[in-house]
Amino acid sequence: MGGLRMSAVVPNRVSARSHTAFIAFVIHRLSGVALTLFLPLHFFALSQALQGAAALDGFLAWADRPLLKFAEAGLVISLSAHLGTGVRLLVLEFAPWRDWQKSLFAAAAAVCLTFTLFFLLRLG
Repeated sequence: MGGLRMSAVVPNRVSARSHTAFIAFVIHRLSGVALTLFLPLHFFALSQALQGAAALDGFLAWADRPLLKFAEAGLVISLSAHLGTGVRLLVLEFAPWRDWQKSLFAAAAAVCLTFTLFFLLRLG
């Protein structure tokens, strides 16, 4: 009896997960989760500003720690990565030239790293 081989039905998951589109998908999802986790802290900072200058100054003094500055750099990376991969997805969806996918991913990564570098240089 001739049956279907499983390898013919199930694609190779390792090669599918190392594809550029999958990597961009993972980066987009992880950066979105990181930005979502940041929102409560951001809203707390805004609430401190509404309570007055002293409350905001106290929060800003607390936030002026090296570990939090490092976390801010991670936030900038997440924001620029989410923006870059999101724009890449929009371009791929609406533009006819889908063969440039790797180039668009590389451009998104370059933009992400450029924004992060500018941010880190301003911290010093």
